[in-house]
Amino acid sequence: MKTQNILQNPTELKSEVWRWADHIGVEVHEVHIRQMRRKWASISTNGRLTLNTDLLHLPETLTELVIVHELVHLLVPNHGKLFKGYMSAYLPDWEERQKCLKEGVTSGF
Repeated sequence: MKTQNILQNPTELKSEVWRWADHIGVEVHEVHIRQMRRKWASISTNGRLTLNTDLLHLPETLTELVIVHELVHLLVPNHGKLFKGYMSAYLPDWEERQKCLKEGVTSGF
């Protein structure tokens, strides 16, 4: 797993979103980056993705998790079996990354 955060500015973060959207095969119409108090990101059904500015301070692996998680919601609106299947297909270690994100561990992996 990569530990270095190369997404140091909003332009790089947005580029990563477009790269993943293309890879997953979903349409993102807008990408916004702003401070969010309670979540890392959100996405609307019409493809408006909002990312928390705090993602710019996380390792790339955790930022990537958040991006993929939100984009998979364009395929599956809930967190059921199908959602988890897509997550495993795109990020096989997503559960480990999610655990790190929830525990606030941002280095050492």
